[in-house]
Amino acid sequence: MTKQLRSVAVLGIGIMGAAVARNLQRQGFAVRAWNRTPHKAQALAADGVRFCTQASEAVGGAEVIITLHKDGPAVLAAMEQAASALQPGTLWLQMATVGVQACAELEAFARARELVFYDAPVLGTRQPAEQGQLLVLGAGPEAHRAELQPLFDAIAKRVLWASEQPGGASRLKLALNSWVLALTHGAAESLALAKGLGVDPALVVELVTGGPLDSGYFQVKTAAMLNDDYRPSFTLANALKDAQLMVAAAQQAGVRVDLAEAGIQRFQRALDLDLGHGDKDMAASYLA
Repeated sequence: MTKQLRSVAVLGIGIMGAAVARNLQRQGFAVRAWNRTPHKAQALAADGVRFCTQASEAVGGAEVIITLHKDGPAVLAAMEQAASALQPGTLWLQMATVGVQACAELEAFARARELVFYDAPVLGTRQPAEQGQLLVLGAGPEAHRAELQPLFDAIAKRVLWASEQPGGASRLKLALNSWVLALTHGAAESLALAKGLGVDPALVVELVTGGPLDSGYFQVKTAAMLNDDYRPSFTLANALKDAQLMVAAAQQAGVRVDLAEAGIQRFQRALDLDLGHGDKDMAASYLA
């Protein structure tokens, strides 16, 4: 009989972490949340999520730990803060996009503490996260997948298992990010070029709409660009980080990623226009 997992600790309460914690709580899981800046986790109390002031408090007794921080060092710092309360056999879903090297370092941390590590980055932004419609890319032992499925059902529309060895999902996520970022920059450049040539950029969108080049993603991002609406679904700062992880992995593998390297320059220019904060949505590539 498959074990029923109910107690979940969510470490890292940004856009994605908050949505994941809320959806798990709504589906009957007992969720404890911790964030380095406490007010973000505290805001979840209205949804029934237990706010914890210490990472160790959040993970103590949890059957599953979810990490959703910005990058590998932030994930590692959180788990080190929680180390005193970590119990052997606890399932750890590492759902942040951290890249290949950091994933290996986090797996080593898990192995040293006898945690069951799953490399499980997610594909999706604010809206699918809030709707429980993320895509989870999974890599890790088959033994506990059935136990984890109800948890995945609460936050995702699909789980794609890449391998039994952690790292496979992070590699796949970087390849997918290459496509996502290329679409973002392609749309931004097309609209910017039309505007620069004295053509209404909305006409570009009109021509694409309903044709073979159209997509929901294209419509969402171009609407943001045309309406100067950069409320974040996925921030510039995070997009730049992901692009840099992708380029680093490609260089290590001996693969040229010219579009990704050029895209980093666009994100960096947009970041400079955002006074270095990077809080705007990555659609602000249009401003670069």
